[in-house]
Amino acid sequence: MRTVRIANGQGFWGDSVDAPLLLLEGGPIDYLGMDYLAEVTLSIMMRQKLKNPQAGYATDFIDFVRRALPMLVEKGVRVVTNAGGLNPRACREKVFEVARSLGISGLRVGTVEGDDLLARLPSLLASGHAMKNMDSGAPLAEVVDRVTSANAYLGARPVAEALAGGAQIVLCGRITDTALALGPLIHEFGWAEDDWDRLAAGTICGHILECGAQSTGGNFTRFWEVPDLWNVGYPIAEVAEDGSFVVTKHPGTGGLVTVDTVSEQLLYEMGDPASYITPDVVADFSTIRLAQQGHDRVAVSGIEGRPRTPFLKVSASYLDGYKATSQLTVSGPRAVEKAQLAAEIVWKRLERAGVTFAEPDRKVELLGVSACLPGILPAPSDPPEVVLRLAVADRERGKVERFGKEIAPLVTAGPPGVTGFAGGRPKPQEVVAYWPALLARDEVERHLVVSVEAI
Repeated sequence: MRTVRIANGQGFWGDSVDAPLLLLEGGPIDYLGMDYLAEVTLSIMMRQKLKNPQAGYATDFIDFVRRALPMLVEKGVRVVTNAGGLNPRACREKVFEVARSLGISGLRVGTVEGDDLLARLPSLLASGHAMKNMDSGAPLAEVVDRVTSANAYLGARPVAEALAGGAQIVLCGRITDTALALGPLIHEFGWAEDDWDRLAAGTICGHILECGAQSTGGNFTRFWEVPDLWNVGYPIAEVAEDGSFVVTKHPGTGGLVTVDTVSEQLLYEMGDPASYITPDVVADFSTIRLAQQGHDRVAVSGIEGRPRTPFLKVSASYLDGYKATSQLTVSGPRAVEKAQLAAEIVWKRLERAGVTFAEPDRKVELLGVSACLPGILPAPSDPPEVVLRLAVADRERGKVERFGKEIAPLVTAGPPGVTGFAGGRPKPQEVVAYWPALLARDEVERHLVVSVEAI
């Protein structure tokens, strides 16, 4: 049975810049997925685009193209990525610019657009689409004047369409992470829109790949069992037409592919395991069967799926005030007591200056005494040093700015043993809040644009 080899070289914008190159160099693959978008990434890209209309995409991808394009062309590996962010066309033009500089012609690049809803929000709200917050139930209208980005999660079909048009590189905006793998599989095997079991299999394949090395030994609970984690191999799925697949990595790389490493990735960001909802299908994770097939090879089969929902998820972000964080190291005898006193001094001096923060909007953490896992493990009674971390948030920038002026004085006007203050006064940073919502599928899909152009 024919198989397709799909690798994933980026789990997020900021992942290893060498990982996708090592996947290309380390052995045969047919497709390379590269995931750059997290929930707030599009908001960051919007800021960039507002400053420069030609920005708004993952610039790391262009660096990758500059390093890898000759090898991609030589080996015929096709790339699917959401690096296009808010500006897939500008990203495509930059890819073409790099290709010209390398003397490469004939390159076909596809773009998928239609996920960006920001400009359409007023008309959508006016036509009755409340886009209520999935957590609080509040209508989007309450914050629409502060929204900085709003994107619908697209599925795998437009990716498959771009590949069918001959694209060697497909640049998308906010498609699901799983579509980076499912799109090529639909293209290669021609899976029908109602072939729910195979679509679910491709979706779960994408889920296992989407976080890069998390399925090959990265972030693994039994980390001491993972060989050469410094050289961890990123995951590759060998997928058959019936939807069964094997998870593996290139020989000679570090890391580990076992039923346990794959199982931990399966649980990542999992809500209801029987209903993993995507734009393409509802996958049932409870049907998955895993088997160790050999060294660094895990077979995945038996997956079942159900029809997709009539809605698409929308990920919006909006400005919600300001925040600031600062930290100091407190050392010597009675370090915990001194750190607690330092925090108390900051709050009292701010109060004297007429600046107060609501209890949920001010935080005190003593790193080194079970701050990350309070109540689970016993805290050391008298550690020789702790890190005091203070944070505040408020709608008023001036209050947050005033907080930043009370940290440095602790060095000479606080308890002894305070050090580690660097970087100057903490500056207020805008708080970008997350707004998840649902929108009727047709309101998005009838605006989709898939195009393929060649240099």
